[in-house]
Amino acid sequence: MKKRATWSSVCLLGTLTIAAAAAGCKPGGGSNSGGVTPQAMTDALFAVISADRAVYTREVVNRLQNEKVVKATEKYQDEKALPLPAMMLRMGAEHAKKLDSSFSYGLLSLWPINKQNGAKTDVEKEGLQFIVDNAGKNFYKEETLGDKKYFTSVYADKGVVEACVNCHNEHKDSPKKDFKVGDIMGAVVIRVPLK
Repeated sequence: MKKRATWSSVCLLGTLTIAAAAAGCKPGGGSNSGGVTPQAMTDALFAVISADRAVYTREVVNRLQNEKVVKATEKYQDEKALPLPAMMLRMGAEHAKKLDSSFSYGLLSLWPINKQNGAKTDVEKEGLQFIVDNAGKNFYKEETLGDKKYFTSVYADKGVVEACVNCHNEHKDSPKKDFKVGDIMGAVVIRVPLK
């Protein structure tokens, strides 16, 4: 178990290092342009999160589930199955929060199967609606939660393969049952603190 936690920590550190480099940071904490903007940082984090999610969905879940080797399910531990892509993102977000609580990310939707994945703040609600109404555009806004200011970014999360849309369309708790591959099904929401 300790090796797994250590390896996860190394992977997260590598991911954050790549994100910081993509955002314009130099090794040693400096930056190429006098600092990293919150938007550049959230865009870089999204690139890494999105890539991990797409690769897991396409190369693991879609291949194994559609080739009938292993299925993916919400009850993956009880059923000896794969966790769903949304569950992987949530588990990664929870693990990242334990390692570095200065930022957060999550997968939210206007049509959540699991109610905990619905928008909670006004900015989240505004951002989710914006990305649906403005295909191809991201949403950025500052918000105050408690006594802290954050830069919040919302990025469209699309159904990338049949396994995604079929799962949502056929799920008994899904409030929307007509998704097609390529449709916006939700959003990755990333929040970084502002000083």
